[in-house]
Amino acid sequence: MERKDTLTITDNRTGKQYEIPIEKGAIRAKELRQIKMHDDDFGLLSYDPAFMNTAACESAITYIDGEKGILQYRGYPIEVLAEKSNFMETSYLLINGVFPTERQLKKWTQNITLHTMIHEKIKKFMDGGFLYDAHPMGILVGSLAGLSTFYPDAKKVDDPDSRTIQVYRMLGKIITISAYTYRHSKGLFFVYPDNDLSYSGNFLNMMFKMTEPKYKPNPVFEKALDLLFLLHADHEQNCSTSAMRGVGSSRVDPFSALAAATAALYGPLHGGANEAVIKMLKEIGSVDKIPDYIKKVKAGESKLMGFGHRIYKNYDPRAKIIKKMAHQVFAVTKKSTLLDIALELERIALQDDYFMSRKLYPNVDFYSGLIYRAMKIPQSMFTVLFAIGRTAGWVAQWLEMITDKEQKIARPRQLYTGQLNQVYVPIEKRF
Repeated sequence: MERKDTLTITDNRTGKQYEIPIEKGAIRAKELRQIKMHDDDFGLLSYDPAFMNTAACESAITYIDGEKGILQYRGYPIEVLAEKSNFMETSYLLINGVFPTERQLKKWTQNITLHTMIHEKIKKFMDGGFLYDAHPMGILVGSLAGLSTFYPDAKKVDDPDSRTIQVYRMLGKIITISAYTYRHSKGLFFVYPDNDLSYSGNFLNMMFKMTEPKYKPNPVFEKALDLLFLLHADHEQNCSTSAMRGVGSSRVDPFSALAAATAALYGPLHGGANEAVIKMLKEIGSVDKIPDYIKKVKAGESKLMGFGHRIYKNYDPRAKIIKKMAHQVFAVTKKSTLLDIALELERIALQDDYFMSRKLYPNVDFYSGLIYRAMKIPQSMFTVLFAIGRTAGWVAQWLEMITDKEQKIARPRQLYTGQLNQVYVPIEKRF
C-alpha cells in the first residue's frame, strides 16, 4: 500500500470521511472545522486544557526530548554549551540563530553592557513606589512594565533596527533592575553598573558592593551564576514563554510583553520551585530523617520538591550540570548540611521503585537553590535570577513570533458551557 502522510477520520455521526494532511508530525487544528453535522454547524474543535498536546507555533530555537532527557539550543546540546560556551555567547546564539565571531561577540557584549544603565526616574520609582517588604518579583514585574513608558520607540516592533535596540535594552537592564529589587528589600543604596565586569560579575557588583572602591566578584560565584543563566536561558513553549508570545502577538512593545512573561514566572507552579526545594530540605533537617520524609511522601502527606517535570521523564540534563557546579561552589564556602541532605535524598529516591516507576528524577530546581543560598542570595531572589537567564530565551521567542508570517494575535477558542437566552428579571422580583 502506498504510504500517505494523511489522517483519515470517520465521523460516526454522519458517516462521512475526511482526509487531513499530516505535516511535521502534526495536523492543523483548523482542518477539523470541515467536520460538521450540517451546513450551518461551526465545525469540530479540538479541546486541550493547558495545551498538553497542542503546538501553537513552529520554532527553531529549543529542542527537548523529555523521554531521553535531551535539551538543545539551536541544535547544540546543553552539555556542550555548559562546558564550552558562556551566557553572552549563548544569548547571541539563541537570538541570532548562529554563534558569533570573536568580533561579533565583543560588539554584542559591549552593546548589552552599555545598556545596563537605567533612567534615574526608574530608580526613584523603584525606591519610592514599593513597600520596604515588597517581593522582589513584584517589583521586577512593575519596573519592567514601566520601561515601556521610557522607550516609546519600542512600539515599532516591525522595524528591525528598533527591535535590535530593544534587545540590547532588555538584556542589559534586566540585571540592573533585578539587583535593585534586592537593594530595595535591604534598604541599601543602589549601585551603578560597572562596565569593566562580565555580565554575571556586574550583577554581583550591583547586588553586593558596599563601600569598597572597586568590587571584585568571586570567580567561582561569577562562573556559577553565568552557568545558571545559561541553563535557564530557554525551555521551549512553557507558561512564561507562551505569555511572552501571546501578549507580544498583540504587537505591544516588548517591555510590556517581558513584564507579562515575568509575571507568569512569578507563579509558584513555574518559577518558584527552587524556593520550595530549600524549604523542603530545611523541613527534613538532617540526613537521618530522610527515610521518614520519604514515607510521608509515599503516604501523600508531603511532596518531593525538585523531582519530576512536565516534560522530562528522565534525568533533567540541566540538573546533572548544576549538581557538579554545586560541589565547586561549596568548595569555596562552608560545608552545607542542606547539600548533604540533597545528595542523600537523591541517592535514596533514585534507588526506590516508587519514584522510578513514576519517572520522578531531579530537575533543574533541585540543586540551583543550594548554589544561590551558598552565594548569600536570599530565597526571595531565586525567581528573579531565573528571570534574568530566561530573558534571553523570551527575547528570542518574541523575535521569532514577530517575524513569523503565520502568526496572528493569539485568540484561543472555548467550549461554552453556560446558559443561553435567559430572561432578565427586575431586581425587586428576584428571590
